[in-house]
Amino acid sequence: MEFKLPDYNLWLMLPELFLFVWALLVFTFDLVTKRKKESAVGYSALLGLLLTGLILALVWTGVLVPGKANGYGSGFGNMFYNDAMALFFKIIFLGAAFMAIGSSFGITRQKIVNHRGEFYGLILLSTVGMMFLSSSNELLSLYIGLELTTIPLFVLAAFFKDNKLSVEAGMKYFVIGAFSSALLLYGLSFLYGLSGTTEIVQMKINLGLVHATIRDIGVILIMGVVMMVAGIGFKLALPPFHQWAPDVYEGSPTPIAAFLSVGSKAAGLVAFAKIFVNGLIVFYDPLQAPNDWGTLVGVIAVLAMVIGNVVAIRQSNIKRMLAYSSIAQAGYIMIGMVSLNEHGLASVGYYIFAYMFANMGAFAAVAIFEDKTGSCQIESYRGLAKSSPFLSVTLAVFLLSLAGIPPLAGFLAKYKVFAAAISMATADADYSWLYWLVGVGLLTAVFSLFYYANVIKQMFFSTEDSPYKIKFALPSLVVLLMGLVGVFWFGIFPEPVLDLASDISAAFGFLPR
Repeated sequence: MEFKLPDYNLWLMLPELFLFVWALLVFTFDLVTKRKKESAVGYSALLGLLLTGLILALVWTGVLVPGKANGYGSGFGNMFYNDAMALFFKIIFLGAAFMAIGSSFGITRQKIVNHRGEFYGLILLSTVGMMFLSSSNELLSLYIGLELTTIPLFVLAAFFKDNKLSVEAGMKYFVIGAFSSALLLYGLSFLYGLSGTTEIVQMKINLGLVHATIRDIGVILIMGVVMMVAGIGFKLALPPFHQWAPDVYEGSPTPIAAFLSVGSKAAGLVAFAKIFVNGLIVFYDPLQAPNDWGTLVGVIAVLAMVIGNVVAIRQSNIKRMLAYSSIAQAGYIMIGMVSLNEHGLASVGYYIFAYMFANMGAFAAVAIFEDKTGSCQIESYRGLAKSSPFLSVTLAVFLLSLAGIPPLAGFLAKYKVFAAAISMATADADYSWLYWLVGVGLLTAVFSLFYYANVIKQMFFSTEDSPYKIKFALPSLVVLLMGLVGVFWFGIFPEPVLDLASDISAAFGFLPR
């Protein structure tokens, strides 16, 4: 028998490989300049992300892929696979990393005298893990991509080593992250034991055959599903696996908290979609109860929306408030995830895209304010609109988008996930429980207006005068403008993003009926 090496197709991996090498160069540049180039290291990291985006565009249009018209295809056998989901989420990962680094210049100037290269380089390495994860077509490579995503974040969360809250954040995130990874890996081992393969598409086929011939796989399957939901639930901060999020967000450097809330969350969503929506779709149907995972995830989504929005109302620290808001937003996203029709994954894609601009922009505004004042207390924002109107207006716009106020992108994002669920429930009576999910989503969205509006009230309607006049570094200003353009432009003209997001549903086999 002739041995044949797999077709590696390294051309398809050029963006990931380039960004990995660039991260190493950022480490080296900071070292050889004896850590004296304060802003140059940050700008070099931003340049690396821009060049990676350019290479991604060239790969996807086929310019850098020999003999192909586009960047779709597989490498390393079938372990690495470029499809519409990979392209869409790579754009989100690069955008989130760019906005996180752009809002970090104030922190690195004031609080990170040394190790700026490590700070920026670790963000780039985490982004590499996210990009590999989005192109993973196999359970082990997916797990490794998820770990490459989270391990740098353990360090970044505790980067202020002289700050007790930061050290606590890093330790909590490390312990919870390690525990969730173990649960996820254990759950994946059950899938391998049942299917005999780690390739996701083949696993889906094999599980269907096993289930059709052997009807008593329920206990093993339920154990695997529960462990994987728990493992990914920790990554997404979904209840009851959310307890770490407020403390970690509060103690982490603010740009890292932003990156956790968008980049890490998007990576968890990709992992969930690949494992459950693709690999375990045969066990979604309520007819498979109690082996179905759809109802379980629906209950978790309800808990996320209720707990996230209700507890956020009581927060006095704006980072903790945004942490609970992030938990609630994950609940809304999961409504689209359990709506398995042509609108479901498309709505998830659009939601996380719109969420990136609003949430990264909100955290960037908080980071700018924190750099100037040293405070994250909501009461510190009293009267800010009088002394710093631009910062106040931008933060208000981002919060209103998170609340789902039209014509901002956050409104259309919520509408799309709710519409996907209603379409699914209308088409099949077995999914009528999705109506209840949408009802809870609408009700809790009203609750969210209270705590978002409270920050706006402090800035614009307080009788006190703020002693702070905020000035902007150029990268921070660019991030704020990116967020503003994103929430307005893609809220009013969403068609390009929706078209690209619709390709995700088509790639998973959900075609218009």
